[in-house]
Amino acid sequence: MTVPARHFQHDGIAFGCDYNPEQWTPDVWDEDIALMGEAGVDLVAINIFGWSHIEPREGEYDFRGLDDIIGRLHAAGIRVNLGTGTASTPAWLTTAYPEVLPMVEDGTRRYPGGRQAWCPSSPVFRAAALRLVEAVARRYGDHPAVALWHVSNELGCHNALCYCDVSAAAFRRWLQAKHGTIEALNAAWGTAFWSQTYSDWEEILPPRATLSSRNPGQMLDFHRFSSDELLSYYRAEAEIIRPLSAAPVTTNFMVTAHIENLDYWSWAGDMDIVANDHYLDHRLADPTAELAFAADLSRGLGAGAPWLLMEHSTGAVNWQPLNKPKAPGEAIRNSLTHVARGADGVCFFQWRASVQGSEKFHSAMLPHAGTDSAVWREVVELGGIVDRIGEVAGSRVEADVALVFSWESWWATQTESRPSQALGYLDQIHAAYGALHGLGLTVDIVPPGAELDAYRLVVVPGLHLVREADAAVVTDWIAAGGTAVVTFYSGTVDQDDRVWTGGYTGPFREALGIRVEEFAPVAPGETLRLTDGSTSTLWSERARVTTAETVASFADGPATGAPAITRNVWGEGTAWYLATHLDTADYRALLGGIAEAAGVRPAAVVRGGDGALEIVRRRGADAAYLFVVNHGPTAALAEASGFELVTESSVTGDIEVPAGAVRIIREEAAA
Repeated sequence: MTVPARHFQHDGIAFGCDYNPEQWTPDVWDEDIALMGEAGVDLVAINIFGWSHIEPREGEYDFRGLDDIIGRLHAAGIRVNLGTGTASTPAWLTTAYPEVLPMVEDGTRRYPGGRQAWCPSSPVFRAAALRLVEAVARRYGDHPAVALWHVSNELGCHNALCYCDVSAAAFRRWLQAKHGTIEALNAAWGTAFWSQTYSDWEEILPPRATLSSRNPGQMLDFHRFSSDELLSYYRAEAEIIRPLSAAPVTTNFMVTAHIENLDYWSWAGDMDIVANDHYLDHRLADPTAELAFAADLSRGLGAGAPWLLMEHSTGAVNWQPLNKPKAPGEAIRNSLTHVARGADGVCFFQWRASVQGSEKFHSAMLPHAGTDSAVWREVVELGGIVDRIGEVAGSRVEADVALVFSWESWWATQTESRPSQALGYLDQIHAAYGALHGLGLTVDIVPPGAELDAYRLVVVPGLHLVREADAAVVTDWIAAGGTAVVTFYSGTVDQDDRVWTGGYTGPFREALGIRVEEFAPVAPGETLRLTDGSTSTLWSERARVTTAETVASFADGPATGAPAITRNVWGEGTAWYLATHLDTADYRALLGGIAEAAGVRPAAVVRGGDGALEIVRRRGADAAYLFVVNHGPTAALAEASGFELVTESSVTGDIEVPAGAVRIIREEAAA
């Protein structure tokens, strides 16, 4: 579904935050609004968790507090990103209607007291929530302060998968619409295995916890259903808002490493602007590269259009095992990395740090320490930079490389029974992206089947589930002269999680010129040697080339002598295959050579910086903007000429980018 476009109109780059005025008394509101002005805040999200405040009892609405804060923000020239208030249930709802509470896979209900304590399929919840949405939209639909509608909040963060009987009935309806007949479902799920054949739709349940591994086809369809079910809920809210307001409508995605349950490719067409929440995950080996990946994927979801960073943090979060504060200047670098990669808005959770509740140790723009703090001074500095770079808004990122990413493949890879539990889909995605990122190359993230003509290089990491038509898009593009890199475990199963027979890599097999006969994963911590001197971990394959050239073979391990890196001429193009998980430096070297041969270069020539640079160009109708973000401990030089927006100075030939600094150059001429 694609909705008619309503564009988010803003003067320059938006700078904002989530604000929870219900946690404070009105005298604090005035102080907050004055400080927002000092920091340069011009967009504030409110009423995100407002349900119990504006509907304290069923059917009784009290908008006095919300009227007051919207009026004060509007008087101060601050625009409102208005939440519908439906993210979490009020106590009266779950007390009167406990059937709305979600059920987890072991068949037990989850109690209220946290957030998102509701089943996405519950008609009782939907009726109550949509009554609230209509009341809010009627009251504020034409209010001049409302710049954007914020449906619910982080849909599916906690309740994406519900296994209750109401969800089971909705799942069966979804399955009937998808498969048509019970015979087609049995074929798609392979229910002949383990005597699982169904004879009636009523026999089908969600994939609740079992004594053994569960049916992979059933689990895959349940993921699809669950994503669609929450999307239908988003649409229900949006359909109420749109006739009552001309403001654009969106919700905040969670494009990040630990959220996998929603297929945002199927959601993106319903958003007037793509918005994302992103928090550094210090459990990852390279959180900075993952930040860049999430920003590029957010841009990809909007088909390259500018997007909105709805939430990130000034410092530590509160939900990781170890919640690290950001280093001095890191919040600025993180923010401007998102802008470099297409964001036209930088917003934080939250404005003022909460003194109570689960998030009282989550960082904020205004920390517990107040304005006499390093965090506050950095927030004010960032606000000034965002104001100075406003002309960048509306421009688009340039990229010569595409990386294919699929939520369906993520779900199909992370099954209970697979060749190695030590390797997941994101390991492959992050490894490939990290190598490209380390080379300073800008990457567009695209879905399977996307048009590829704009790119010189396409990378397909671990695309385990692939439809034949989507594989053909890649192989036809190669034959027409493109260069592609496909990595192991790609092309293994079709859309029904059925293995492509005849040798792994399935519909990629002929273009790659290699026939994989057997997977040979290796234990975590074990290192493999390749004949070209490279090293790798986690995976090998017993395969033989058919038409491809072997570039490197396994020198040891369970696939000794088998090809590890191959290159095949396919039509007018070149298809590379990587059959193992190369170490970081070797992966970067391999992709660097392939990119060089394909004519792919970084956006600018840089010297120094220890490989810790973001180098991205955004181009608008009247100017191009070169972003150089230095995450490293040493200075770098970048070739550039024009006007530098952060320091407001002219540049000719070279510009120094100090350690930890960001420079944004409006280039003199088309680069």
